[in-house]
Amino acid sequence: MVMDPHEALLEIALLLERERALRYKAKAFRAAAAVVASLTPEQLADTAGLRRRKGIGDSSFAVIVQARDGAVPDYLAELRERAGVRPSALRSLLRGDLHTHSDWSDGTTPIRAMVDAARALGREYIALTDHSPRLRVANGLSPERLREQMALAPGFSDEGFTLLTGIEVDILDGGGLDQEPELLAELDVVVASVHSKLRMDAGAMTRRMVRAVSNPAVDVLGHATGRLVRGERGTRPPSDFDAVRVFSACAEHGVAVEINSRPEREDPPDELIEVALERGCVFSIDSDAHAPGHLSLLDYGAERAEKLGVPAERILTTWPLERVRAWKRARR
Repeated sequence: MVMDPHEALLEIALLLERERALRYKAKAFRAAAAVVASLTPEQLADTAGLRRRKGIGDSSFAVIVQARDGAVPDYLAELRERAGVRPSALRSLLRGDLHTHSDWSDGTTPIRAMVDAARALGREYIALTDHSPRLRVANGLSPERLREQMALAPGFSDEGFTLLTGIEVDILDGGGLDQEPELLAELDVVVASVHSKLRMDAGAMTRRMVRAVSNPAVDVLGHATGRLVRGERGTRPPSDFDAVRVFSACAEHGVAVEINSRPEREDPPDELIEVALERGCVFSIDSDAHAPGHLSLLDYGAERAEKLGVPAERILTTWPLERVRAWKRARR
């Protein structure tokens, strides 16, 4: 198949994001793609001129020339091979994603890039869940900025795709939520996560999490243990809490337990997913995407859920959007 240089550069950016490469690498290929998109056919054919253009480096130049000349670029072929394909019957059933980020907080790209990538992957809906105010390191959204973002959401939706309003709200030390209650009530999806004092005493952490998931505004408990098992940020042990009490509270209040698809998290651990299953919880397989290429990481979450025997009917993100909305209404 003849390659289009613009599409080749974007696919490379997506694959670099999927494997969580250093951010500047994907950013460079996206910048080169933007340059190529602005060129006429004559300019694209001018090899010497291409080489001098700002925004096109050695690696992107090689990709452009190989694609322009009808070949699959070597670098793209290498990345495709490294990415591999993880076959999963459950993966094919996933319709949506309830945990994603944009450059409004600590994501790397604008909302439009996330939406376009989600649509290309066949998603029917995603929730935009940028961070809440207290997470300043992630440029968390003030109430004013969140309202501004919410007003934009309808412009990214059409008959075949819906962008849901949302937030990944910090669970405060005492179990409260880091956003105005009235504003949380207006959102389509509220993911509540612990991002601070992860080594809190087990009893206090249990009370903190139970109080949070008992709040009627919360829909999903995000990356429950906060652990990191690999990656450039190093490793981090899981938080210590009474999983039976926390997941029993999730089941009682209808809060979904997130199966976070990021390979560096694998959160919750397998044994805690089994506890949540036993307690009767529903689940949400989410990407926690911070870049368009991360959206495809649902492969990993689906693979883990399938391995552990999580029934598809208990996974929100296999449901059509109207069923998700009805589930939320019933919980309120």
